[in-house]
Amino acid sequence: MIERIKCGMNNAYILSQGENAILVDTATRASKKKILRACKGRNIRLIVLTHGHYDHTQNAAVLSRELGAPIAMHPADVPLLRDMLAEPLESPVWTGRILIGFMKLSRGRTMESEPFEVDVELQEGFSFAEYGVEAKAIELPGHTRGSIGVVTADGLIAGDALTNLFPPAGKAALYSDEAAMLDSARKAGALGDMTVYFGHGGPAKNREW
Repeated sequence: MIERIKCGMNNAYILSQGENAILVDTATRASKKKILRACKGRNIRLIVLTHGHYDHTQNAAVLSRELGAPIAMHPADVPLLRDMLAEPLESPVWTGRILIGFMKLSRGRTMESEPFEVDVELQEGFSFAEYGVEAKAIELPGHTRGSIGVVTADGLIAGDALTNLFPPAGKAALYSDEAAMLDSARKAGALGDMTVYFGHGGPAKNREW
């Protein structure tokens, strides 16, 4: 089961199976208490970060301590934990360019995040079964080099590889590598009939993006 935790403009997710669960993304400091409440009574065995931008990682250190769960992420995105614009972003649309401007203004928030170590390195096909959840990691680079999604029988948690911030849902509005982003969008679409859960915005049916 995939449960969305709406954190302002961001989303975190609890992916649960039986008595076990993993937390996907951790939003920003303002949502720490909300996420902790949602995780109360759950056996959160792993925290998965879809990529390294601070609006997905800022609570990772404190939630790892509070929940006693290790942190998993693709190693290619570790530099973004120190500087979220270590990979320059671009966008073909004015809304995306506004977001990039905002990210530049808020760049210092990366440094305000409590540092943490990545305990588990995610790669294509990584299985979360050892954490009690039948799901796999899928590499979806483009938004960032190390962007990943989580695929389950219930759907795809896509992080920012796809976006629904400004409906209708579509390809990533911001990217560090346009060609890789387009390949990842096609890869997500090829997963077929399922629900996609985005880093920003509500869920939508999968399609050819």
